[in-house]
Amino acid sequence: MPPWILVTIFAAFMQTLRFTLQRHLKVTTLSTAGATWARFLYSAPLVAVIVAVYAQTTAQTLPTPSARFWAFLVPGALAQVLGTMCIVALFAVRNFTVGITLMKTEVILTALFGLLLLGEAISPPILLAIGLGFVGVVLLSDPPKGDTALPWRARLFNAASGYGLASGVFFGISAVGYRGASLALPDGDVFLRASLTLAAATAVQAVALGLWIAWRDRAEVGRVLASWRVSGLVGLTSMLGSLGWFTAFTLQTAALVKALGQIELVFTFLVSVFWLKERSSPKEIAGLALLVASIGVIFWRGVAA
Repeated sequence: MPPWILVTIFAAFMQTLRFTLQRHLKVTTLSTAGATWARFLYSAPLVAVIVAVYAQTTAQTLPTPSARFWAFLVPGALAQVLGTMCIVALFAVRNFTVGITLMKTEVILTALFGLLLLGEAISPPILLAIGLGFVGVVLLSDPPKGDTALPWRARLFNAASGYGLASGVFFGISAVGYRGASLALPDGDVFLRASLTLAAATAVQAVALGLWIAWRDRAEVGRVLASWRVSGLVGLTSMLGSLGWFTAFTLQTAALVKALGQIELVFTFLVSVFWLKERSSPKEIAGLALLVASIGVIFWRGVAA
């Protein structure tokens, strides 16, 4: 089995845990920005230590980032901040499973951005699988039963759909930006380039969002620090998941990685049903089934390749 498949599945599992913890912070303690910042604040030092230890252990010299590296990385890092804020805010509008699933519009958008910015085209079977997954997302964009009397425009274009689509746009930009940044590093093995890219991104995110929160709501800084028990776990799962994503992006095109990464929805569904005790409607389950079918095609094509 290709290594990128294994690390993508690992990254998706870690991301599910991280979103679960962030949802807890959002619901119980922190604002949307605070729950988002906790991820970057507590993961940044962990990633920096890993880069230093790995480079020393493997006797590698850290590659010097070029202007091209920063041109891809900074927009990618800031887009990821905005995408995370959108998905955390979405948790207050729809249930956990639907929130994560709406985020998966990023798969289609990542394929588009990858083609436009990196010239990375994908095969017709993969396009078909992505389209199948998109149908599932459309089914999931419909609001709960109580809102079914609304006109179809209001049912399709609602707050949940808006947050989901916005997060998909931002995460699509960040995925392509990170792959472009990692490929722009001149030397180093796959893990060193991936971890260095992640370290630079989390540093940019922690500083940028921290300054914004301090300017808008200084008391929130104290609340994030006070929530270190849960926020620290957010940082740890974020670091592990991000290392997986960045390594996968270095090994494979961003569109294919994100497409397979939809396996996160299976993990999310299990968390929603067995931990959060949330119920999904038949339409939502049908949407999830289509997405799982899409994942199956991606997995099969990835192994066959």
